[in-house]
Amino acid sequence: MSNHTDSPSALSRRSVLRRTAAVGLLATPAAGLLSACVGGGTDEPNTSATGQVSAENPLGVSVDTPVEVVIFDGGLGTKYATDVHVPSYQKKFPNSKVTFSSTQEVSTALQPRFASNTPPDMVNNAGSKLMDQGKLVEAGQVADLSDLFAAPSLDIAGKTVADTLIPGTIEQGTFNGKPYVLNYAYTVFGLWYSGKLFKDNGWTAPTTWADFTALLEKMKAKGITPYSYAGANAAYYQYLVILTTAAKIGGPDVLKAIDNLEKGAWTNDAVKQAATLWGEIGAKYGNKAHLGLKHTEVQLQQNQYKVGFYPSGSWLENEQSKDTPAGFDYQVAAIPGATASDKLPATGLYAAAGEMYFVASKGKNVQGGKEYLRHMLSKAGAKGFTELTKSLTVVTGAAEGLTLSPGLTSANAALTAAGAANFSFRWDAWYKNLDDECRSATNKLMFQGGTADEFCTRMQAAADKTEKKFSR
Repeated sequence: MSNHTDSPSALSRRSVLRRTAAVGLLATPAAGLLSACVGGGTDEPNTSATGQVSAENPLGVSVDTPVEVVIFDGGLGTKYATDVHVPSYQKKFPNSKVTFSSTQEVSTALQPRFASNTPPDMVNNAGSKLMDQGKLVEAGQVADLSDLFAAPSLDIAGKTVADTLIPGTIEQGTFNGKPYVLNYAYTVFGLWYSGKLFKDNGWTAPTTWADFTALLEKMKAKGITPYSYAGANAAYYQYLVILTTAAKIGGPDVLKAIDNLEKGAWTNDAVKQAATLWGEIGAKYGNKAHLGLKHTEVQLQQNQYKVGFYPSGSWLENEQSKDTPAGFDYQVAAIPGATASDKLPATGLYAAAGEMYFVASKGKNVQGGKEYLRHMLSKAGAKGFTELTKSLTVVTGAAEGLTLSPGLTSANAALTAAGAANFSFRWDAWYKNLDDECRSATNKLMFQGGTADEFCTRMQAAADKTEKKFSR
């Protein structure tokens, strides 16, 4: 099928947007790269059901038309949907049945439906087998959410939905100047560990690289795998750690250059230094047997006090709730500072809106899909999500008054300590081919004796190839 790179809906990499919630500038994604068919463009008539717009129904939802919702069943589970958001929608529209389903392989379950233009109305696109979001947007398969963000909040009087969100949320899901994706969970990434293990051994979270490696040596001496992740499907946890260190060494412009597919972005000295440091960690303190394991298998070993540090996002505590022993006390530490001349402080964090939700433009109930997101973005919807998942949302103040879990309390404290020094990148969502390549390159570096030069050269070649595919 055509890649639509010359159509008005094509995404423009050169259109730069300013992120208000993070340090630095990021570019919007490149056009093209439709290597797999994801359905037709925008030339087909929209037959989605609509209703009368009113103060009580600002999005003009058809009050008796069903809405279909598909949620990824991963670290956040699905109870937040079945126990909070679905009932909220049903209460407001009792004649509109919510058809709910979940999957652990989003692309496997839904790609055929998008290809045949019979998608569900609202999709949580996440997990190791997520759909390529940029391709879906470019193919005209994703609805513009501008009217959702302009609509009044469901339960916060006098404010629009946009007014209630953490700054930068809408921009995080913006493609070519329009918001297409809601990144709902506000995720803190770092090094997760057991507070009990540290307390029992008199250890403290390191802030310098020397302290970090010294602590890893102490863990190793006790027979603990000091640091590890799962090679089978969690390599992006690790490449995120590498790029966090690169941003600390060279500043957030390092990530901006990678997002923009700039020449030499991956071979920048800061990236090489970071890859060198982490390659050494993998070689000396990792466990090669974990290359073939899935994330939950390595996480279980940490719950058994067999792994010291595990890189992940703040969904980890909820994901492991069934296997976490009493008193384990999840905690998160920022990635330690790398050098004495780092441009960002040791407290700096990769923290950003994540976990993508979108409305299918070819769904039978597009406005119903947007209304479902409005219920997610209500204060009650966000509070219920945090209670059930131990994760923050992008709704400002929604966690106020809640008794937070140890891990979420620690994540909040880390965010406070980071202040303005939190940052993120978006290339992994824009260019799935680069994400796949980086996972493989990271595993080679960490588990298979790869070098920093090999990692950087390989990723730069992949980025250059990506850039050439749409360069005009």
